[in-house]
Formats: sequence, C-alpha cells, structure tokens
Amino acid sequence: MPVYRLHYFPESGNSYKLALMLTLCGETFEPIWTDFGGGVTRTAEWRRSVNEMGEIPVLEVDGVKMTQTAPLLLKLAERYGRFGAESEAEKFELLRWLFWDNHKLTGYMATYRFMRAFTEKNDPQVLKHFRRRLDDFLGILDGHLQHNAFAIGAKPTVADISMMAYLHYPSDEHGFDFGASHPAIQAWLGRMAVLPGWKPAYELLPGKRMTNFAK
Repeated sequence: MPVYRLHYFPESGNSYKLALMLTLCGETFEPIWTDFGGGVTRTAEWRRSVNEMGEIPVLEVDGVKMTQTAPLLLKLAERYGRFGAESEAEKFELLRWLFWDNHKLTGYMATYRFMRAFTEKNDPQVLKHFRRRLDDFLGILDGHLQHNAFAIGAKPTVADISMMAYLHYPSDEHGFDFGASHPAIQAWLGRMAVLPGWKPAYELLPGKRMTNFAK
C-alpha cells in the first residue's frame, strides 16, 4: 500500500481536493501543515526542497513529491478505480469540466475568496471584477446541474471533487448564499456531502488557521 504525506494549509481548497479524494477512496495520509500565511512557500529553501513551483498542495507518494491537483486527482482515480470515467465520451466530459474548473471556477474563486477573507487591503474594483466573473461561472455550473446530478451525469467524478472544493467553505469567506442564488449548486453540494466518508476541509485538514496573509 502506498504511503501518502500531504503538505497543505486548511484554507487551501486545492489541498482539500486531494485530502477528500484520498479519504473517499478509503486511504489515509500524514498531514504536513504548511505556514503559507507566514510566507514559507515563497522561501528559496522550501522551493528547493519541497516544490519548485512554490505552490501548495504537495502530495508525497512513497517519498516522491508530486504537485498539481488535476493530474493527481486523475492519477488517484486510475489507481483506485473510483471517481473516474468509464468510456471515452465520459473521459472527454470529465476532462472538459475539470479543466474548466481549474481555469475558470477554482482559478477565480480561490483568488476572490483569498482577497476577500484573508487580506486587509483590497481594491473594490478588483473584487467587483472577480465577483462579476464568478457570477458568470457559477451561473454556467448551476445551469448544468439543473439537468445533471453531477458533472458528467449520474455519478460523481474527480471533476465534482475539484469543482466543489472552494464552494463548500463557509459563506462568510466566499460571500455567496448558494441556496438563494444558485439552488442547483446548493443541491449538488448536498449530494457530495452525503458520499460515504465525506468531511469538510476544516475537519480533514487540521492546523493553525490564517488570520491575515503576510504581505
């Protein structure tokens, strides 16, 4: 059995994606809390010894450090035969939504939430721009989920795990009331939350929480 160590911080939705995937697949991991708010990932030593890209999360698999959540989710899906695609058509749809999420939904939500909840000084126009883009992306997802239980149809995949990660955090962090604004998303989040073994990020990822990001 592989031995997993996950370098993370609790507020990182990308860290949560890997923690949740491993947990749903019945696997455990050693949690390695990382002082992202204190700036450790920006140090030359951390980038030399942990991740040259300066990013969290980092998943160690039998001592080999691996990064980037999308390929890691796909790798885990293949290894455990869970949350993947069963046909070429499903594979295309899975990748389509996974890449859309990485480029659009996660990309904007992670940045918007970070600026809104964890930094002190923000340009209101920048936040307004990000909110406008998120309203568009969330509308796309809500419309899709009005006709599909999950991203590619009747069963959850790594695309769902990827898309729901940043959306499941407390509303006072991201500022959305999905029950009021995007009811199909709210219902989908509920379907994800009843998967056997599901836990929210702040339960799966222990450790000191950020109060304000160190500039």
